[in-house]
Amino acid sequence: MADEHYDVIVIGSGPGGGALAQKLAPSGKKILILERGDYLPRETANWSSNEVFVQGRYQARETWYNAEGDKFEPGLHRYVGGNSKVYGAALFRLRERDFGELVHSDGISPAWPLRYEEFAPWYDEAEQLFHVHGERGEDPNEPPCSGAFPYPPVSHETEVEALRAGLAAQGLKPFHLPLGILLEERDGKPTRTSRCIKCDAFDGFPCPLDAKADSQVVCIDPMLRDHANVTLLTNAMVDRLETDASGKRITQVCVTRNGQPERYSADIVVAACGALSTSLLLLRSANAAHPQGLANGSGQVGRNYMRHNQSVLMALSKEPNDATFQKTLAVSDYYFDAPDWPYPLGLIQMMAKSHADQIRGETLPAWLEWLPDMPFETMARHSMNFWLSSEDLPRPENRIQLGQDGRVTLSLTPNNMQAHHRLRAKLEAALRSMNTHPTLLERKLYFGKDIALGGTAHQAGTSRFGTDPASSVLDLHCKAHELDNLYIADASFFVSIGAVNPTLTIIANALRVADHIGQRLGVA
Repeated sequence: MADEHYDVIVIGSGPGGGALAQKLAPSGKKILILERGDYLPRETANWSSNEVFVQGRYQARETWYNAEGDKFEPGLHRYVGGNSKVYGAALFRLRERDFGELVHSDGISPAWPLRYEEFAPWYDEAEQLFHVHGERGEDPNEPPCSGAFPYPPVSHETEVEALRAGLAAQGLKPFHLPLGILLEERDGKPTRTSRCIKCDAFDGFPCPLDAKADSQVVCIDPMLRDHANVTLLTNAMVDRLETDASGKRITQVCVTRNGQPERYSADIVVAACGALSTSLLLLRSANAAHPQGLANGSGQVGRNYMRHNQSVLMALSKEPNDATFQKTLAVSDYYFDAPDWPYPLGLIQMMAKSHADQIRGETLPAWLEWLPDMPFETMARHSMNFWLSSEDLPRPENRIQLGQDGRVTLSLTPNNMQAHHRLRAKLEAALRSMNTHPTLLERKLYFGKDIALGGTAHQAGTSRFGTDPASSVLDLHCKAHELDNLYIADASFFVSIGAVNPTLTIIANALRVADHIGQRLGVA
């Protein structure tokens, strides 16, 4: 199999690579998918809060450094399906205004070179592919859509419905969270044949029932089943990409698979390793024609890294919260501004309940002052949990770098944090009158074990797209300006990140790029 030639090689099997490959698969073109990891094991530990969050069982065992030289393990998951194996499956469209220039208190969020209308039909296709459940018309900042969600919203449990009513009574407009999930409900309960059972181990956990709409479940596995022209190789680390003497074409994809070197070639090569890992691949591939790294004549590869300003927060209710699946509600009223603040704040959404093992693994001094005798199990039962996300702005100094010795440095100076602090204050104020303690505990373990940079789950930027090769890495089709046959299909292309989860935009863009590649290959 080594040294074979393919029509398309896709590096990475996450949402971008998976969506792009499955779009091209029916063409009959010869496609190779190279995945650095293996299939994530289906085991009882998939449902263990201690194993998943406290022990970091499925987190990549890699050592990176921050700008100060401190070590940390990045929140990456090297499996078939990529990071989507453990994502929360909240699948939002960027807001229409996110594609234009937005003024923040800390500066400008730059405009994208394409408008929302260019992505709208691909968002439609992405929602269908990833089984998105939701309700149109509830989200006050939802962009224009051509029709209903493919699947009905996931029903609120009693406690979440009470929260919704309480927020609505304050004049807010809470809405059903758009979720990618293989769920059938009747009267608010999973049906007997539903793959998803609405358990309490969905958000941040791998799903051994394959009920989460991750890239392996909805892209890779069905594609391999239905299309013999597609090959997946696991445990295949792409070390570098080699070019011809002119530096204009990728001629060899150099791989180490199960410890052995292999080489492959293709008419088209697509990097979809995730914004950080794709940048490292380009930097590892420096040669005489590309001395700063492949496609890096602009010096922009690895720069403008974004990951959202994020908090995972736990509040305590005086009454027990017996909801099992509470990740069904979101609030976007403060997405673009607030009555007392003219700038964007961000998005509030529910997330999975805390488990006792997670709370036990956190640092709780501020809480223990007023809860000295409350067992962790009791705290978990009385908890309500929220994910707050605000936009961070692209800055060239926020970047990933590769040293000559292979050392990876991720430099990040937070910005636009005042908006995030104000968003947290809005949530505290809303909860204060709802029988819930307004002091919020930050749950850092959700982002991964021992991560110093706030998590890399929403990694974006690093190889932005645009029309000017001097200030961007990719053209409008996400092809490298400097190479004829290299494309990128992960979140590297983002110019800004908005404040919603980026995965649906990654999928939609990958489908858009696949359509362009198909045209190049003569596929209708």
